[in-house]
Amino acid sequence: MASKAPKAVLQGGPEGISERIVEVDPDGGDLKVPYRGGYEHFRPTPREWDTADGRLPVYEWWERTELPG
Repeated sequence: MASKAPKAVLQGGPEGISERIVEVDPDGGDLKVPYRGGYEHFRPTPREWDTADGRLPVYEWWERTELPG
């Protein structure tokens, strides 16, 4: 059964992030994506893209944080 959670398109960040259409919080806050020992941070933008999943908001990469250790 397909998820009804809202989705968004990720733009920017490392090329190795394979999933570019992801579930997001309905409130539209920033998104943290775990990736190679840290997190890639994405922020919502006013842009939208047409995708196979319909018209989705675009979240743009803005920083990376490393996990301690």
